[in-house]
Amino acid sequence: MLSNRQKAENLKDRGNQAFAQKNFNNAAVIYTSAIGLCDTYEDNDLLAVLYSNRSFANLNLENYQLVIEDTNMAIELNPEYHKPYYRRACANFILRNFTDALSDFKVVAKMVPKNGLVQKKVSECKSEMTRELFSSAIHREEVVIVKNYPTDVPDDYTGPRLEDGEVTEEFISEMIEHFVNEKCIHVNIVYQILLKAKEVLATFNSLVRIDIDRIKKITVCGDVHGQFYDVVNIFNLNGIPSEDNPYLFNGDFVDRGSFSCEVIITFLAFKILYPNHFFLARGNHESMAMNKIYGYWGEIKFKYSDDAYDLSCEVFNLLPLAHVIGNKVLVVHGGLFSQDGVKLEDIESINRNREPPQSGLMSDILWADPQPGLGRGPSKRGVGMSFGPDVTKRFLDDNGLKLLIRSHEVKEQGFEIEADGKLITVFSAPNYCDAMGNKGAYIIFEEDMNPQIHSFVHVRHPNIKPMHYAGNMFSI
Repeated sequence: MLSNRQKAENLKDRGNQAFAQKNFNNAAVIYTSAIGLCDTYEDNDLLAVLYSNRSFANLNLENYQLVIEDTNMAIELNPEYHKPYYRRACANFILRNFTDALSDFKVVAKMVPKNGLVQKKVSECKSEMTRELFSSAIHREEVVIVKNYPTDVPDDYTGPRLEDGEVTEEFISEMIEHFVNEKCIHVNIVYQILLKAKEVLATFNSLVRIDIDRIKKITVCGDVHGQFYDVVNIFNLNGIPSEDNPYLFNGDFVDRGSFSCEVIITFLAFKILYPNHFFLARGNHESMAMNKIYGYWGEIKFKYSDDAYDLSCEVFNLLPLAHVIGNKVLVVHGGLFSQDGVKLEDIESINRNREPPQSGLMSDILWADPQPGLGRGPSKRGVGMSFGPDVTKRFLDDNGLKLLIRSHEVKEQGFEIEADGKLITVFSAPNYCDAMGNKGAYIIFEEDMNPQIHSFVHVRHPNIKPMHYAGNMFSI
């Protein structure tokens, strides 16, 4: 008969197999079962590995608070084991706790001094701390830094071009075909699109009110996470964006999928062409800390330039945080707030032109999740909070609304209806990360404001795996 330790070792191997197949939820469950079989006093070495492995699964699930809790346990059990320090540092880096992250990265650097990735993370952490100090100084002194970007396109460039510097339907159509064929547009055209998008987005409030009587219908999509070919499929299924076919994409355009550049450039081109019929909301992944871990930072630097990344971050800071459709439906990326009494006017007045803070209304909008139980609870993500159906009902009633639409979480059918029908999660990245097997979904609202939900399956994409440009950031 196998001992409990042997059973735990077998479960660890099964968990590792599930992890290798990118079934992170199942891996975390299996590691939890293995932990339950271990003796706290005799199996410290194995327990440290199991807690660290479970933290790795939760790191991929973006459950950063759970990562920190598990790595704390692993380090307590085996202070000489370097992996939990590294994973805790990654979680704190994403949460913008750069001082704590740097401390752990330095510990790992001493333990594995020849690992170049760790040294790189130490440098990145120091760079982000310097950037934060510089950014704070700029905001305090109201300094405006103007950088000139080249916009001339050489004659030998054969791809799509702006027409007299303007985005047109023909340009977008040619650009999408160019992207589908795995080609990049000229970087100077990217600069022009980003600069024009900044001008357009700056004209919108943090909360945008959409008049359904004017536009007649709108399609709401959730996270697409760099899955450009699935975005093209949405347009094939539901029609290309136009003044007669408006869209709202609800954040997390980039990261994870390896075609984030194609997604964000296409979306911004549509926003420039149809500023009042193509709407974009910020997600938690439209931020520097997330991009440096989950791939967009590496991708845009590889395909275009460092300057293109910096300029796209300026665009992200101007993305609206919320939309109200027909005075009845609120659309936000994450969810509701850590306090009652928040009004639409409070959202409208948020100063959004910054990296997401760790707390407050902006943080809650980007990070919060619903929970089945009443009231509020701590977030497994380490940012924002969890809110119950009673919180949803109170907020909607207080603001004269009928429905909350949010995204932020993968769902098996691409959507989930909760809170007695008052909350719908919509997620538009099918077979998320080429691993989850989920469907995607989008929601159509017409003048009657009844949600029409459509699910769809994934399509094939070129053989470039998700997180291809992330540089193996989690693993050492």
